[in-house]
Amino acid sequence: MYLPEVFEETRPEVLWDLVARHPLGLLITAGPKGPMASPLPFLGGEEEGHPRLTCHLARPNPHLEALAGARDCLVVFQGAEAYVTPSWYPSKAETERVTPTWNYEMVQVRGIPRLRPEREWLAAHVAALTEAQESRRPVPWAPSDAPDDYINAMLRGIVGLEIEITEIRGKWKMSQNRLAQDADGAARGLADPDDPHHDPDVAAIVAERLRARVEP
Repeated sequence: MYLPEVFEETRPEVLWDLVARHPLGLLITAGPKGPMASPLPFLGGEEEGHPRLTCHLARPNPHLEALAGARDCLVVFQGAEAYVTPSWYPSKAETERVTPTWNYEMVQVRGIPRLRPEREWLAAHVAALTEAQESRRPVPWAPSDAPDDYINAMLRGIVGLEIEITEIRGKWKMSQNRLAQDADGAARGLADPDDPHHDPDVAAIVAERLRARVEP
């Protein structure tokens, strides 16, 4: 992806935090039949010191055929995003040399795919994926809550995918290329509940990035 230095994020803890907050990644491959894309919930982790992503696909999914012969793949994780109007910029009144834009946070992961049809692998993966989401609930659900024959039937209907990560890149486009007063204006506008483009999540990120820029 196009990644100007001002928007680049390299801190592993920040990158993996986005993946944990927005685990529904878009898996993309390009093969003889053309590009294919599948939205799938992912887990990030390490195996023998190597970072990996794991997920699973339904057996009827035609993307499995493409993955079986793929030597690499791309997974895109999209975080918070929002439209930014130039009306929020103080510099608009001074110069009128402003245009609309879009703020967003994104992580792109490249890696080597490997299909994992083994029942034991799938059971462990599904349990971990479930726990990652259910752990926040007062009474978490677990696969063991369902009948064994039902879970076994569900596992027979999926194939696991493990991706050995070769590259991970983060882009936080959050008004860092604007004057500090314009970035502050964007943060205030996004935080305004009466504004039609109100987005408190992006407002908080813009404000956080602005503080990091102006504070020693």
